[in-house]
Amino acid sequence: MSPLSLDALVEPNGTKGIVCIRVADASDVECLSIYFTGLSATTRNKRFMGARADLAAVAAECVAKAGHPDHFTLLAELRQEGQRTIIGETRYAYDPAARHGDFAISVADVFQRKGVGLRMMTSMERHASNLGHEMIAAETTRVNAEMRGLAKKAGFEDTGLGDWQSVNFAKRLSR
Repeated sequence: MSPLSLDALVEPNGTKGIVCIRVADASDVECLSIYFTGLSATTRNKRFMGARADLAAVAAECVAKAGHPDHFTLLAELRQEGQRTIIGETRYAYDPAARHGDFAISVADVFQRKGVGLRMMTSMERHASNLGHEMIAAETTRVNAEMRGLAKKAGFEDTGLGDWQSVNFAKRLSR
């Protein structure tokens, strides 16, 4: 999987340009930091399950293990008129002890509910499956109805392991 390989092409309704989903690398840290900064406070809080002030450090963490086979970050990038703008990201890490991958995802506010998040999750699942992983899991807050809806649409099921504040969900990957 080459760091600059295109993974999927998406054309959200009303968008002039093409959205490409690709694997992030170390050269993406600054643009990813700008992306995180541009998210609304609500979207940032949902992505990180709380407030984060160190967005440059978070961006660096997202690509720090780019060469590690069981960790990757996918970027959704809007390409129009020679410009590239990150409009979504999903970070994936495999936990060998738990025997499942874990992920977090965000989509820029103006691109939510346009299919970008679902395509990113599909791409993430395909990459994880290609690595031989059989299960993906995640956690979100109970009040994050958007993430819960996206997970359900992508075929994830509530595991029942959450507490009064959180929901855990998982999906078995097909090979």
